[in-house]
Amino acid sequence: MRAVRSLAILLPLALAVSCSSGEPSFEDAAAELQKDVQRLESHEFFKNPLLELRILQRGDKDIPCGEGGFRRVMRATANEDRDDDAVDSHLDRAQRLMENVLAQDFGYELALDPGQQDAQEGRFIQGEKKDAGLQVSAYVSPEKPTWRLQIMTACLSG
Repeated sequence: MRAVRSLAILLPLALAVSCSSGEPSFEDAAAELQKDVQRLESHEFFKNPLLELRILQRGDKDIPCGEGGFRRVMRATANEDRDDDAVDSHLDRAQRLMENVLAQDFGYELALDPGQQDAQEGRFIQGEKKDAGLQVSAYVSPEKPTWRLQIMTACLSG
């Protein structure tokens, strides 16, 4: 009798653990994306009006993907005038700044690519927040706008 009761208690727990995929829920990922939008808008550096921060897509609309899944996407641009800086110096500074913001202030784990270190045509930054189901990509450009940022949720069932 005790074995039956124990089984009745343990079976639902085992099923709950085995059925959880380890990925965040769509609601959790979407909420974290909205926090990142707010972090960007209120960030000490990017709230400077001279940087012309523009949120092009706020990440508040469901976009169908996969079979029955959805994702949300935030897109933004910002610009920092190059003045008389050499292209390489401008890109180095802009890349370091964006990497620091994404890693230190937003909590993304970045995949560093030393092969593009001296690329004059622009630099790509990739990263993710695995626990939140978010992926980030940024392009650092020698011409306006300096930064093109995209953060999106994984394709998750809603």
